[in-house]
Amino acid sequence: MDVLVIGSGGREHAIVDALSRSPQVEKIWCAPGNAGIARQAECVAIRDTEVERLRDFALEHRIGLTVVGPEAALAAGVVDCFKAAGLRIFGPTRAAARIESSKEFAKRLMAKYNIPTAGFRAFSDYTEARDYVAGRPFPAVLKYDGLAAGKGVVIARTMEEADAALRDMLLDDKFGEGKVVVEDFLEGPEFSFMCFVSGHRVWPMVLAQDHKRAYDGDEGPNTGGMGAYSPLPFITAEDERFALERIMQPVADAMVAEGCPFEGVLYGGLMKTPHGIQVIEFNARFGDPETEVVLPRLGSDIADIFCAVAEGRDAELSWHDFATLGIVLASKGYPGSYEKGFEIRGLDTVGCPVYHMGTKADGDRIVTAGGRVLFVVGRGATLAEARRVALENVARIGCDNLFHRSDIGHWALDKQ
Repeated sequence: MDVLVIGSGGREHAIVDALSRSPQVEKIWCAPGNAGIARQAECVAIRDTEVERLRDFALEHRIGLTVVGPEAALAAGVVDCFKAAGLRIFGPTRAAARIESSKEFAKRLMAKYNIPTAGFRAFSDYTEARDYVAGRPFPAVLKYDGLAAGKGVVIARTMEEADAALRDMLLDDKFGEGKVVVEDFLEGPEFSFMCFVSGHRVWPMVLAQDHKRAYDGDEGPNTGGMGAYSPLPFITAEDERFALERIMQPVADAMVAEGCPFEGVLYGGLMKTPHGIQVIEFNARFGDPETEVVLPRLGSDIADIFCAVAEGRDAELSWHDFATLGIVLASKGYPGSYEKGFEIRGLDTVGCPVYHMGTKADGDRIVTAGGRVLFVVGRGATLAEARRVALENVARIGCDNLFHRSDIGHWALDKQ
């Protein structure tokens, strides 16, 4: 069958790469794609939120399966549109995607179904929110109630920081018009638990950990993610079983009970606190950059899994036991303002997978075209070996305007 992948980042490149290993897949299209994806798929100049154009393309080219990468496309209702046209598509409906697109919806769902998470209150009024935060202990966790490309969460340690964040979210509409969810602060290592979900069926993936802060030592501003790795030695089999049986499965069941059954990837952003595993957030799609270290460990045919989820039938998952560790190369200035168009050299000398996150072709050259630009994935029998491979290959890439973290995996490696 021919497959269409919607999106243009490293997550979509990893999905395309996994699909390219499937004997069921004849041809891969990607809309809109990027310079790296173009080496494994035919890219189409349609934006991920142009739902009707994507549907018409899939009908015209007789696409057998469409896989949705970014949250914006889900929130725009691409799955609803495709299903109405009788097209097979992997991803949740707009109603089910609210588990990501509305923090308040997710928190109220968890409260109703007794899923462990931090206490919260939601506000649409700046003064009310400010007065509430001022009367509570710090740090304060402030979350924009909507999509914000991974940057809508502020952990404010002072009232000044909290006030600035509340002004951004409620007065200046930095991410759009919406509410703010104020949560209790939790402590502990965060980790990502992604599951394939089809109604009541839940198939767990291997665990990963993202690194949100821009600089080594978890310093600097929050980003969309600067690196990830898998597996996680600090998460026990008991932790994982609890997360599956007390969080992921009950949420899938709750979505069915609420009349918006979930189909696709349910991403649990979880934290191992002194009081047990708790939910930080849910996403309605593959995480980025976690996907780039998880899918290389998948031994099963991913096309069969996508189809099984879309059709509501059983599937078998198998996983490789090697470790993966990936490092983001980002434009200097990210996550703030940054320049584009810098040539990237040495990609042909890299001896491990490189997923393109924000690149474009300029004649024969590959140039930077985003905040996060490349994702270099090392593999090894151990995490230490995987990090060594990743760092060695990062050093082979030349560009005048990129930076990266050198301590990805420190939660696991520095405690061994």
